[in-house]
Amino acid sequence: MKKTIIWLFAAILLTSFVSCNGRRNAKQAAAEAEATEVCEAVEAQAETYFTAIDKYLTDEIGKQYAAGEITIPFHNYVSVDESNADDIVVLGDFWVFNYNQSGDTLKTVSGGNHPGKMHVKQTEDGHFEVTAFEPVADGADNLASAKSLFGDKFDAFQAAQADQEKREALRREVAAAYAKCHDLAVSLIQDYGWPAVELPAEKAE
Repeated sequence: MKKTIIWLFAAILLTSFVSCNGRRNAKQAAAEAEATEVCEAVEAQAETYFTAIDKYLTDEIGKQYAAGEITIPFHNYVSVDESNADDIVVLGDFWVFNYNQSGDTLKTVSGGNHPGKMHVKQTEDGHFEVTAFEPVADGADNLASAKSLFGDKFDAFQAAQADQEKREALRREVAAAYAKCHDLAVSLIQDYGWPAVELPAEKAE
C-alpha cells in the first residue's frame, strides 16, 4: 500500500527524544511522550503553510518522479513573509524524495531539488493551500533567476544549498522522524549506487 506524508518542518526535532546509550529515565519517558503527541499531530495533519507546501511537494512535484512507496519532502532553507495573509510568501530550498522500504532500509527511488518561491493562502474554511510556485530556472538562467527570486535572501539561500553535509544530515533526521511516527522498522537510508547510511535513531542527552 502506497504511503505518502504531509510532513511538518518541525518533525526533525523528534530525533532528539532518545538517549545515545539506550537508558530510560523520567526525562526520557517525558520526551518520548511528547514525541508521541507530535506524531499524533502529524497524523492528524494539523495545517500550517508548511503542511500546504509539503502537500504540494508530495502531490504536484513528487509525482513527477518515478513512484515510490513513501514520499518525504523537506526544506533546508526557508524565509517567510506573512505580511499579506492572502499571499504568504515562502522562499525555500525545497527537496522531495520517493523511497521504497526494503527490510531495514529506505531505498531512494527518485527525487530532487526545487528551490523557489511558494505562494500560500488560508482559505475561508481555515485550510492552507499553495496558489502558485515560482521555481528557480534551470540551465543558463539559474543564477539570475535565483538572485531575482531570493533578493536580499540570496546569500543565505546559496549558503544553505552549498552545504551538502548539513542538508544530508537534515534529510536523514526527517526520514528518521517519519519512520518513528509511522512505526517503520528502518535504520538505514540508501541512494542508488551508494552505501547505505545510518538514520539518526539516538542522540546524547
